[in-house]
Amino acid sequence: MSNIPNTPRLGLPNLGLGVGLRSKHYQHLLREPLQVDWFEIISENYIDDYGFSRHVLDHVRAQVPVVMHGVSLSIGSTDPLNLDYLAKLKQLADEIEPAWISDHLCWTGVLGANTHDLLPMPLTVKSLKHVTERVGQVQDMLKRPLVLENPSTYIEFRNNEMAEWEFLSQLAITTGCGLLLDVNNVFVSAHNHGFDAEQYISHLPHHHIVQIHLAGPTDYGDLLVDTHDQPVPHQVWQLYQLAHRLTGGVSTLLEWDARIPDYPDLVAEVFKARLVWNGNMPATPVKASSQPPVAHPLNVLAATVYE
Repeated sequence: MSNIPNTPRLGLPNLGLGVGLRSKHYQHLLREPLQVDWFEIISENYIDDYGFSRHVLDHVRAQVPVVMHGVSLSIGSTDPLNLDYLAKLKQLADEIEPAWISDHLCWTGVLGANTHDLLPMPLTVKSLKHVTERVGQVQDMLKRPLVLENPSTYIEFRNNEMAEWEFLSQLAITTGCGLLLDVNNVFVSAHNHGFDAEQYISHLPHHHIVQIHLAGPTDYGDLLVDTHDQPVPHQVWQLYQLAHRLTGGVSTLLEWDARIPDYPDLVAEVFKARLVWNGNMPATPVKASSQPPVAHPLNVLAATVYE
């Protein structure tokens, strides 16, 4: 079990407003002022990379803090932890000195197969014990608290024994890990599964929330899908306002990973958070897809493997 003390905010700072570091904006960032308070990188994009991407990262981190956000930890898998991956993750952290390291409450594969998807967890006592032990191992290896994000989900397990917010709360309180509250993911999952998004956010241990994600999903009819390819909708801003009030304000980041706008437009979108702090709510609607409703076979696979 990790010996990291369970303290409010884990001693981690409020970095302000940030955006993801994306290759589309590299040339702009090398020429122009950064404008935002901090950047989040996808950890896997910079592991073992000492080329132009690292050059841009070094340019950015010399001016503002950076945070590492991963997609390959697979904290919930029944496979052994990937010690080679963790060693490389720690090496990158030692080199770039991020404010913290985050990943997702999920599993990405089993029996050595990687689905390259953030698959949902069975929310059971047995699963919670399993993840708790693995979080302790990861924190001990990284020598720093791990920050875990709530994923967007499209199915639930029939044998669930608790709500996701309860699972995350117990995990954070037991291990001392931090929470990355993705309010867009709460909105997406609440719509898909029919639970109360405000209740979810209200029942989390707010002193463990060190970061918030904002993003724009797409309406595919019966499902909202976490596409990260459009402005933050009104409903997500409403949930962000609630989270901001309950936490007292924590590091906030805008995710935009497809159809990425020019950098000034990206910055203008994340700066809308300042309006929300003052009670002025953007009225952006959720955009409907022009494509037919989608089914996600990997999430169907998740139910089959874990049941």
